[in-house]
Amino acid sequence: MNHNILRFREVTVRYGRTVALDSITVAIPCTSRIAIVGPNGAGKSTLLRAVLGWLPLAHGDIRIGDHHTHHALPRLAYLPQRAEIDWDFPITVESVVAQGRYAQLGAFRRFRREDAEAIERALDEMGLLDLRDRQIRCLSGGQQQKVFLARALAQGADIFLLDEPFAGLDARATEDLIARFVRWEDQGRTVLAVVHDIALARRAFSHALLLATRLEGFGLVDEILAEPRLARAYATVPS
Repeated sequence: MNHNILRFREVTVRYGRTVALDSITVAIPCTSRIAIVGPNGAGKSTLLRAVLGWLPLAHGDIRIGDHHTHHALPRLAYLPQRAEIDWDFPITVESVVAQGRYAQLGAFRRFRREDAEAIERALDEMGLLDLRDRQIRCLSGGQQQKVFLARALAQGADIFLLDEPFAGLDARATEDLIARFVRWEDQGRTVLAVVHDIALARRAFSHALLLATRLEGFGLVDEILAEPRLARAYATVPS
């Protein structure tokens, strides 16, 4: 049986008087692929940002194993929505991936041998060695997504928090990303991803976490994404 890697206990997040997450209690198993699903305004992106410590909790706590998440930030890697990234910013593939090492740098903020090796491994794993000097604005959507996943790998993370990772990808890039998630699971990594396409969530993930501000269900995808349960959840939060 898998150990639980991430634990939410009565987690509540508010934006002013508006409750974005309402008393979420759930345990996420290690080495799993989890689709976070729910209607607009259900708190899906809020959940990821709460794990990262970017939002104050009105109540409850979040732990990685037995530790608060702020003690284990290097284990957490975040991929934002594509709309939040300035794709025209003049930066190379390798420079983006190197950002994953910033939190690991010593007092003099200089890259060490282990940093260079981590960057090289990440570029290699994501098939980006030949593109390392290319500007990210010149890449396809699938290649751009690989660059930011490589940044997460360079960081040394084993828990990946991905906000709509399939958005803007063509069919080939989508299939490549699904296969990569399966490999990561086999390698002991955990993926939590916000997904809007229910059919894709059923196909690409082992588990689903269904949100409608409150937790509507967590478990294997076939059970949680059954039509009656989805209908109840999507009727809970106005579109």
